Amino acid sequence: MVKMTQINEGKIRQCLTKYQHPDLTYRDVVSVLSQYFALQYRVEPYVFTDGTRKELFSLQGTIPVTYKGNVYNIPICVWLMDTHPNNAPICYVKPTADMNIKVSMFVDHNGKIYLPYLHEWVPQKSDLLSLIQVMRITFGDQPPVYAKPKNDNQTSSTPYPVQSFMPVPGGGGTSASGFPPYPTGSQYGTGSNVYPPYPTSGTPGIPYPGYSPYPGSTSYGGAVYPGSYPPPYPPVTQPSPRVPGNSNNTDTISEEHIRESLLSAVGDKLRRRLREQLSQGEAELETLRRTEQELASGSARLEELLNKLNREKSELEKNINILEEKESELEREISKLSDNQTIDVDEAVTTIAPLYKQMLNAFAEEAAIEDAIYYLGEGLRGGIIDLEAFLKQVRQLSRRQFMLRALMLRCRQKAGLAG
Repeated sequence: MVKMTQINEGKIRQCLTKYQHPDLTYRDVVSVLSQYFALQYRVEPYVFTDGTRKELFSLQGTIPVTYKGNVYNIPICVWLMDTHPNNAPICYVKPTADMNIKVSMFVDHNGKIYLPYLHEWVPQKSDLLSLIQVMRITFGDQPPVYAKPKNDNQTSSTPYPVQSFMPVPGGGGTSASGFPPYPTGSQYGTGSNVYPPYPTSGTPGIPYPGYSPYPGSTSYGGAVYPGSYPPPYPPVTQPSPRVPGNSNNTDTISEEHIRESLLSAVGDKLRRRLREQLSQGEAELETLRRTEQELASGSARLEELLNKLNREKSELEKNINILEEKESELEREISKLSDNQTIDVDEAVTTIAPLYKQMLNAFAEEAAIEDAIYYLGEGLRGGIIDLEAFLKQVRQLSRRQFMLRALMLRCRQKAGLAG
């Protein structure tokens, strides 16, 4: 029976302290570990293609994959970048010693996994749980590993052990935790070690003869499973070809396999390059479109400014002509004044209407009264006139000044001028 993995929240958070988004990464990791108990977490150095090393958080273990009605446990390793979830993780298939990698458009000869979900990874939307689900569906159509062929001189009585906690191929069903139900002792043996049928590369689905309990323990990716063995894996549809002329008649990888592996790797690399170039071209095209729109709007704006400048230029030329005419008229008047030396003061200022003339006369008289009152005050101060004469004259002048000011105000209201 499979034991649930104990999730140490404090340890996981400690492993993610150097990550840029530790909380988001923690939630993503815990959601996977709570569903797939065969996965273990650890922090190990990862070597990039340029030779640089970095300590990264990884999930290693097996995931259940249904292939032709049988459920197999596929060993994988998922490396999380320190910018997770902004960047897609790096995923590998990690075959055991008795497995071979089956090269396809999704897995290269090094075991690296290529999926559209990884290539189209969307930050804050894509997650590890969905990624593993995509792996299960993809590997269910094209298994990433197959069993290494056995030597002909190997006797059929030597059993190949499989994990006692692994699902029974052909069971089809799964439990609520994502794992299929476990076989009972009455199905394939007795005791704690129960072995389901094991498919080989040549005869998928045929039970392997001679099973017997084999207690012990083995480890995968640093996690020890008591009473367990390397995980089972789906078979290939064709047996490995034999090299002609081999005296021992041993199954080996032929040149055709190598050629197909290279072609698959090259084709996958070309597809990735084409997708990158296509994305770059679309981005450049979008930039050019935006530039075209900005240039079009700028052209319309410039045309509008040019029309406005032309209108202002026409108005300016018209004002220049008016100014030149006024300047000529002023020069003519100046020449007339220079010829006539005697100027009549009374005729220098004229009005265009009798109302304005009445207003002008009232203003002049009021100003004269103002001056008279001033000089009367100076005479009183100097002792030229006495107080009684001063008061009498000032009273008369003030009454007249009041009447003149009232007359000017009435004239301005009649002429429509400001009060």
